[in-house]
Amino acid sequence: MSCKHYKNSPQKYYKIISFATFVGLLYACSTTKKVPDGEYLLTKNNFEFEDKKEFFDEELKDYVQQKPNKKQILFMPLGLMFYNMANPKYDTILNEYMTYPREMRDQKLRDSLFIKYNMKNSVGKNLFFDRLLHTWGSPPVILDQTRSEKGAESIKKRLTYRGFWDAEVKYRHDLDSASKKAAVNYFIKHNDPTYIKDYFFNIPDQGIKQIYNTHLNKTLVRSGKILDQTVLEKEVTRITDLMREYGYYKFNNLNEEVYFVADSLKSKKQVPLTLEIHKDSLDRPYKKATFGNIDVAIVDDVNDYPKNTVKDSLRRIRFHKMNDKYRTSSLWRTIIVDSKQTYDQQKLDVTKRNLLTMNNFSIVKARDSLRQGGFTAPNDSIVDVLYILKPLPKYELKVGTDLNYSQILNLGVSPSVDLTTRNLFKGAENLSTSLSGTFGSIASTENTDKRVLAYEISAQASLNFPRLLLPFNYYKFIPKRYTPTSSILLGASIQNNIGLGRVNFNTGLNYQATVNDLVYHKLTLFNTQISLTKNKNAYYDYFVNDEVVRRAIFDDYSAHYPTEPSLDDKIKAGILTLDSASELIINDPGYRASLNEEGLDRLTTFRGSLINKERQTEDVFISSMIYNFVYNEIGKKDYPNAFYFNGKVELAGNILSLFNKKSNDGGVVTAPQKTIFGIPYAQFVKFDIDTRKYFKFNGNQTLVLRQFIGVGIPYGNSKDMPIIKSYFNGGSNDIRAWVAFGGLGPAASQVDERIRAYMTNDVKLTTNIEYRIPFNNMYEGALFTDIGNTWSLRNHNDAHQDQFRLNKFLGQMGIGSGFGLRINVAYITLRLDFAYKIFDPNKPEGDRWRFKTLQPFKPTINFAFGYPF
Repeated sequence: MSCKHYKNSPQKYYKIISFATFVGLLYACSTTKKVPDGEYLLTKNNFEFEDKKEFFDEELKDYVQQKPNKKQILFMPLGLMFYNMANPKYDTILNEYMTYPREMRDQKLRDSLFIKYNMKNSVGKNLFFDRLLHTWGSPPVILDQTRSEKGAESIKKRLTYRGFWDAEVKYRHDLDSASKKAAVNYFIKHNDPTYIKDYFFNIPDQGIKQIYNTHLNKTLVRSGKILDQTVLEKEVTRITDLMREYGYYKFNNLNEEVYFVADSLKSKKQVPLTLEIHKDSLDRPYKKATFGNIDVAIVDDVNDYPKNTVKDSLRRIRFHKMNDKYRTSSLWRTIIVDSKQTYDQQKLDVTKRNLLTMNNFSIVKARDSLRQGGFTAPNDSIVDVLYILKPLPKYELKVGTDLNYSQILNLGVSPSVDLTTRNLFKGAENLSTSLSGTFGSIASTENTDKRVLAYEISAQASLNFPRLLLPFNYYKFIPKRYTPTSSILLGASIQNNIGLGRVNFNTGLNYQATVNDLVYHKLTLFNTQISLTKNKNAYYDYFVNDEVVRRAIFDDYSAHYPTEPSLDDKIKAGILTLDSASELIINDPGYRASLNEEGLDRLTTFRGSLINKERQTEDVFISSMIYNFVYNEIGKKDYPNAFYFNGKVELAGNILSLFNKKSNDGGVVTAPQKTIFGIPYAQFVKFDIDTRKYFKFNGNQTLVLRQFIGVGIPYGNSKDMPIIKSYFNGGSNDIRAWVAFGGLGPAASQVDERIRAYMTNDVKLTTNIEYRIPFNNMYEGALFTDIGNTWSLRNHNDAHQDQFRLNKFLGQMGIGSGFGLRINVAYITLRLDFAYKIFDPNKPEGDRWRFKTLQPFKPTINFAFGYPF
C-alpha cells in the first residue's frame, strides 16, 4: 500500500485498522475473563515427536483428556468469547437453569433460582441477552494437570494398539501466571514397532477354511507387517462379510468366532500370530444356510398380515395382498432373494434398495430369521424372509419457492408445484409432473430507467418404470440386482424478456442400472431437444455492447463510401437487411485493405459479435443418444479418501442425416445447413469427464481436487456446437473469480471483453483445488484455486484466436483464488465464496498477472447452495 493511496482514502483504512485493533483487544482481554485466580486457561496441546512420524499420528490428538476451546472465526475461540460476554454474576444461575428441560425454562424458574441464590433484586429479569450468549458460548477449559497424565497414558495405549509396544510418552506444562494461560506439551517417541514374525491360521471347519484359502490373496494380515490392531479389526470384518456372502448365516454375529492370538512370550519385537475361526471349544461345524420361504405382504396396517390378505405366488416368492392395486409381476422384479438359493446377505440389502427405489412403499418390517425350531436340523440352516410393505399415498403434492440471482434477471422468485402420482398402471409406475417458473424484472430495452416483467415458465412430466422398457426378457444380461429402471421424459419451457426469449421442447427415453453402491449406468436411448428463438430481430436491443460495435463499424463503412447512400438508409429503404449489410462489410476486401491496425481490431471484434449473434439466435433440432457412467465413493464410510468419476458420451444427428437433404440459406458467417421441419439439426459427438479426489487431514479437514475435461466435436451439418451444448466459463461451481459469461476466454483471445463475454466453445478444461476447514458443526471455511478456460476446435480466422493448441493451452488458462464460508443449517449448506483474478489470459502480454491491480475489498462474490463439487 502506498502512502499516496492511504492519504487519498484515510477514512476507509482508519475503520479497518480500528476494527482490527478492537478485535485484537477483545480477544486478548476476554478469553481469561472468567478463569478463577490460581487457575489456567488451556490454550493449546502441542505434540512433539522425538523420532520419525507415522501416518496415524494425527489421530493421537483425539486421545488427550483435555482439549482447548474450539476456535472459529479469525482462528479465535468465538464460543468462549460469547460465554465471557455474559454477565458473570449470572453464571451459576444460568448453568443450573440450562440443566432443566426446555419446557420448564420460563420466568417462574428464573425467579426461583434468583431467590435460591439470594439475588432477590433480580427477580423478574428476563436475562434474554445473557441467556443467548450463554447458549451460544462455551465455558473456559480450565487446565486439570492430573488429566494431562491420563492423556499421556491414553496416547501410549493407542500407540501400543497401533503396534508400537515400546513407545514412550511424556508431558510438560507451560504455565503463564501473568496471562492465566497454559499449554500442555506431549513428547512422543515411537521406538521400534512390533512385527508379525509368522502368520498361521487355525480353522477346523473345512468349508470355512477352503473359502478363506481361496481369498487368501486379499488378506490384510501378512508376515513382516506391523502388528496393528486396527488392521486386525478390518480383517475380521472382511472375513465376516466374506463368509456371509458364501451362505453362512449370522456368521460371527456376536463377534466372538473370529479372533487373533499373538504369542509374545519369546519376543516383543517378532511375534507369531494365529487366526482362530471356530464357534466354541467344541469346534461345532458350520452349516451353509439357504433361503426358505420368501413372503412379501402389501398391507395398509401391519396388523392386516396375514389375516386380511390373500396369498399369491410367482416363481417361489409368496405375495400377500389385500387387493389387486399392484400386479404381482411388478413386485417380483424387485425381490432378489430366492427360495432354495444359498443365503447371501448382499441379496437382502439389494432387495431393500429395490423396494425403496420403487418409491411406492415404506418398509414396515424386514425380517430374516431361522425357521421356527432353528436349533435342530434341517431348520438350523433355513432362513425365512418376510417383508411387510405399506403403500405410500397415491398422490403427493409439493409446493415450494426459491429465491435466485443472475446477471440478467437480478433477484427473482421461482415458485414450483410438483405432483407425484403413484402406481399409475398397477405396475408401480410413477408419474411425476411439475410446473415451475422464474419471475423477476429487467431493464427495459426501450427505456433503461424502467423495468419490465421477465419470466420463464416450464412444465415437465416424467413417467418412471421399475423395469426396463424392452420387448424381450433382459434378466440374463441385466440381472434384477442391478435395480434396472426406465423413464420417459416430456417437457417444454418458454422465456419472455429474458435475453431473446426461447421456446424449448424436450423428450427422451432413459434406462438406468445401479450395479452396486458405487457404480451407476444411464443410457438415454433418444434425447430430443428443439430450441426456438422468439425475438431474433431484437438481438441488438438485448446485447447492447454488440450494438455499440455494430454502430461503429456501420458508420465507419458508410464513411468509407461517402458517395453512396449509408447502410442505414439502405436498410430503411428495404434494399438491405441488417444481416445482408453485415455480410457486405465482412466480405469487402477493399474496405479491409483500407483499415489501419485499430480498424482491423474493430472489424475482428465485429466478426466475433456476428458469430455470437448467430449462435445466440439459432434455432436448433438436437436428437442424440447419451451414455453416462458414474463411480462414486463420496459419503461411503469405507472410503474416507473418496474418489468420484463421471463420464458421459453424447452422439447427435446421425439418424436425422440419413433421411434429410433439404438445406436453408445459411447465415452471415455460417454455411447453409440441412433442416428437418425447417429447423437446422445438429451433428456432434461430445465427451465429458468429471473426476474428483477427496483427502482427509487432521481428522475433519478436507482437500478436494477436481478435474473437468469436456470436448464437443461438431461435424457434418454443424460447424460449431449448439449453444445449449457448448461450454462457458465462470460461475459459483466453476472458475469463481469470473461470473458466468464474465469475460474469461475463449483461449487468449484479445477480442473486446464486452463481446467475448457471451462466447461459448467446444473444449473446456477446469481444475479446482479446495481446502475445507470446519470451525464447528455449523460453520466451515475454505481456501480455493480455480484454473481453466474454453477453446474452439477450429480456427475462426480473423474473428478471434481461440483454437486449441497443445503447445499453447497451458499459458491460456485463467487462474482465480479466494476463500469462502459455508453455513450448515439442517440439511442445507449455504455457501459464500470470495474470489480474485490472479491470471487473466485475455489481457495483453505483460499485464496478465493481476497482483498489481488486485483489490482486496472488491472480490467476485458467489452465493450458492451446496458444495461446488
